[in-house]
Amino acid sequence: MSDSLQLQVHDLEVEVLTGVYSEETHLPQPLRISVTVDIAMPERFEPDTPLKASKNYMDVKHAATDALPKDVHFTLVEAVAEHICDTLFVGDARVRRVEVRIVKLAIAEQGESIGITLVRDRK
Repeated sequence: MSDSLQLQVHDLEVEVLTGVYSEETHLPQPLRISVTVDIAMPERFEPDTPLKASKNYMDVKHAATDALPKDVHFTLVEAVAEHICDTLFVGDARVRRVEVRIVKLAIAEQGESIGITLVRDRK
């Protein structure tokens, strides 16, 4: 098994058009999105290793925020997670695996976390 590096951007709160029920389909819902990305890495990171040897965390954040279309209604949060994975795979050939966790904040009644985790490996 080869070494890998995990980049993590967790607990982003993002407003996304998503939902199945009529009361959910006309307004964006607050989602808490966490993304973990496994990328191929160089043999070793030295003190002077440039950023291009890794991946910018802001690319991961962008995939879960600004790269989500504001005018598209995602029926399922699973489709939101798929869009995030696709964005990261297309953006960098070194991305091997993406894990996206989405919590639907609007349906929590007592602070519980209700949502999904989707994991995709590069094919």
